Amino acid sequence: MQKNNDRTAVIFDHDGGIDDLLSLVLLLSMDHVDVLGVTITPADCYPDDALLSTLKILSLTGNQSIPVAVGNKVGPNPFPPDWRAQPRVCHSMPAMLRVEETRGNVSALPADEWMVHFLKQSAVSVTVLMTGPCTNLAHALDACPSIAEKIDRVVWMGGAVDVKGNVAMHDHDGTAEWNAYWDPLATHQLISSGVSVLMVPLDATNALPVNRAFLTQLAKVGTEVSDLAGQFWAATVTAIPAYEFTYFLWDILATAVMGLPSSAITVTSGSIAVSVQTPNAGETYRAANGEGNTVQWVSSVDADLVRNYVISQFSRPFSAFTAENVS
Repeated sequence: MQKNNDRTAVIFDHDGGIDDLLSLVLLLSMDHVDVLGVTITPADCYPDDALLSTLKILSLTGNQSIPVAVGNKVGPNPFPPDWRAQPRVCHSMPAMLRVEETRGNVSALPADEWMVHFLKQSAVSVTVLMTGPCTNLAHALDACPSIAEKIDRVVWMGGAVDVKGNVAMHDHDGTAEWNAYWDPLATHQLISSGVSVLMVPLDATNALPVNRAFLTQLAKVGTEVSDLAGQFWAATVTAIPAYEFTYFLWDILATAVMGLPSSAITVTSGSIAVSVQTPNAGETYRAANGEGNTVQWVSSVDADLVRNYVISQFSRPFSAFTAENVS
């Protein structure tokens, strides 16, 4: 893998949810990672809120120079409006209100076009970490297939392989995970693109609920970062009452994969296919007879190791997240 100064070069593509924003904080805490850009998919968020929260987090951590691009591609299966509105609470937290965001780093290009422009010029191979639907990257690869040569791998929080999905809609059979379902065609395009894909599906994230025990453990840390994370997660305890969901460390696990020891995760490889039609649109399933494409996925995790890693990273002060302070 080519790296920039022995650190992993990353483009972070997210869709503005509470766990996406916490994933940005977690990613910026990693000393071995260079975040070269942040792109936003208007999926489980309203993009203005997602952009504002992203910019405030970059200001809090001293990373205002990282470019940000907002996508304008919309999937056919929208997230419920109350879910999309929920992340607005994030930029209303006291620590977020006290910091002024800067907007000089916001690209005029939509996210998919920014990806093409950036990757065509990149001198290093890049990991694309995605914690929302894969629409921005799918459109970028479709517009300019040659950028695949600049992608070392894709780490994507999406899919459900050997477990039930979390889509509960009247015209769906419940087999799909939401990020895959929001834009099934983009999911299919990613899996069939030929780039190296590591999925982080519900199979693994189901082991990591955001429960009171976890929040209590985090609260005992008592740093500015851990307190902000706890406030963000506190807003999820009644997040999805209509479907009686529990919030999980979905995006956090995908992000933690960038820093966890290999002993913390079990990775499986196999052929995966994607349905693009109802009643199972977005289903990511094991394929036979040459139907699918070979990908890897995190099939299980050591939940204690993951939780301890996340809490350890959130125990650091914001001043340690500034790029120039990283050795």
